[in-house]
Amino acid sequence: MSSSSSFIPTEAVVGTTVAMSFILLGNAITQSFMGVPALLVSFPHPSSPTHADRARLLGSQWPVFWRVGNVFFRPISTFGILGYGYAAWACSRSASSATQSLGSTSGNAWKYYAISALCHLITVVHSAVNMQPINAKIEGLRRGEAGHGKKGTDLALAEYYARKWARLNLVRLVMPAVAGSVALWTTLKAGRVGGVSFL
Repeated sequence: MSSSSSFIPTEAVVGTTVAMSFILLGNAITQSFMGVPALLVSFPHPSSPTHADRARLLGSQWPVFWRVGNVFFRPISTFGILGYGYAAWACSRSASSATQSLGSTSGNAWKYYAISALCHLITVVHSAVNMQPINAKIEGLRRGEAGHGKKGTDLALAEYYARKWARLNLVRLVMPAVAGSVALWTTLKAGRVGGVSFL
């Protein structure tokens, strides 16, 4: 992987994208293990007279909670696909010369960057297909009813939906961790990238 063979320095793209992967990892850890549990502290049982009000409060708090993911972290996930995809493309173009100068691992580096890009693609698709419906259900609690009302979410399911969201969010923890670790390992394994020593 050499910056001289690419319009954009590949090592800069990889370094930035690895940082983005670990930012996503940190955000997912915070949301699943700190954010959602904080919102559910002392959450009343559905039979409690305070449950409906607390469930509606959760629905009102939720847009603030997930807006960060929608506005800030979705572009970062997309950048992960583009950044690792670019690194894979740049490495594949210079695979023969990289193999001669850096060894066989460097010649196959594009495959590992492609795996990292795929991890971010999985994150984006998972967010759209699995997470957005749960977001809508939880936000619907603010206009929910005790029972399946047409205008909102069943309030009795408030805690269930929040905990389910936290479990599904673990995919957004694992995928960036794998992507960043694979890309970092690949870069370090190459030894010297673009004339810069990483060892």
